[in-house]
Amino acid sequence: MADYFQHPASFKDPSGFVFRANDKFYRQVNQSYADDYHLLMSSGLYKILTDKKLLVPHAEVNENFTQSKDWYKTLLPEQLSFISYPYEWSFDELKDAALLTLRVMKIAVNHGMILKDATSFNIQFYQGKPIFIDTLSFEKYDASKPWIAYRQFCECFLFPLLIEHYRQIDVQKLLSVYLEGIPAQTTAKLLPRKSKFKLNIWLHVFLQSKVGANNNKPSNRTISFSKEKLLRLLDSLESTIKPLRIVTSVQTTWNNYYDETILSKDYLDAKEKIFRDFINDINNGRVMDVGCNDGYFSKILAEKNNNVIAVDFDSQCINRLYVSAKSNNITSILPFCIDLTNPSPAVGFNHSERQSFAERAKAETVTALALIHHLVLSKNVPLPDVANMLAGLTKKYLVIEFVPLSDEKSQQLIANKTNYHTPYDPPAFEKYFSQYFEIERQQVIPTTDRILYRMKKK
Repeated sequence: MADYFQHPASFKDPSGFVFRANDKFYRQVNQSYADDYHLLMSSGLYKILTDKKLLVPHAEVNENFTQSKDWYKTLLPEQLSFISYPYEWSFDELKDAALLTLRVMKIAVNHGMILKDATSFNIQFYQGKPIFIDTLSFEKYDASKPWIAYRQFCECFLFPLLIEHYRQIDVQKLLSVYLEGIPAQTTAKLLPRKSKFKLNIWLHVFLQSKVGANNNKPSNRTISFSKEKLLRLLDSLESTIKPLRIVTSVQTTWNNYYDETILSKDYLDAKEKIFRDFINDINNGRVMDVGCNDGYFSKILAEKNNNVIAVDFDSQCINRLYVSAKSNNITSILPFCIDLTNPSPAVGFNHSERQSFAERAKAETVTALALIHHLVLSKNVPLPDVANMLAGLTKKYLVIEFVPLSDEKSQQLIANKTNYHTPYDPPAFEKYFSQYFEIERQQVIPTTDRILYRMKKK
């Protein structure tokens, strides 16, 4: 019998759980879910969802790894390259995840099943698109009962999308606090008054907020439902979500970095040429582009690598990259909103339900272009700590750009500062990074004082 480790996030559903054995993730199906699992497979629902790439496919493994008396089946799902969380997604990533959930729900209802939960944690991004991963979320549909997961869907998907649409604020931080979703009453307080005059929003937000405020009052009322009512509800949610947009003209910190950079196009062309040369023979394994901006260099990495994680703290940059990759059918880039000075921590039950970004994000190759001066000069992170952080993320290679104090961008960052961490120069940079890396190559980018380095982990 192989040793196994139950995933710390997989404990809430009595139907089964996810575990790791033989360096792979499996899902155990318990006896209590046997009838629903049989219906999922025999109704044709599983086949149509996997054929359409809406549900992660699995193979059945005839082995009880856990030696549990509750065991019914062991499933080996297609293995995902990276696990992300909803508070790391951009607006359009969350929107596409919401629409996927509704699409899965509609197909399920027409096959005699329903989603018993609708949390955004049931979704992951795989090959550039959202995919449903919780095989045990489906149960037999009772047309006389309302959708029990309706409120959860609204809190996890609809409400954060409405808040960002109307208020033009990033909801990633809100979602990192409200892990179970943003409550209706909180959403109602955040939305502008004008939103009340839209029928769907009044029904899904403000009416639900009032009902929620009175949910402690006993009621003997029986709610009648039907398949037609449920499908109308799903259509209403879909028609509410589809038109939602974010205002891309809002100026964020770096969302026009390459469009309005004070450096010339010659700099960008020269940097790209050196960069391509540096990465030419190191395109195996996961690559992570930290501080990716709108993904100019992430797309170059994706030309030869099918597993590129692109992260930046600017959610509009990440959203623009996601929309661009989607429209150009670039399936090898997964963009996420990550602030390296305040990355996603380990949270949830026993501080282990959701892993920290650092635990999930280690990559064979890490690229960090036009980033280090922001960390040191703007965020006041000491140079030795930046070296330590990047070494923790890097398994093998690091391609990094050093931007000196003489650079105009650096001068902008320190213009209103009375002090910052020193020394900040190439010798200090090389000294601290050499504690973790061997410097294989370095080259000054023509027309600038910037230096591009290729390093190998010691």
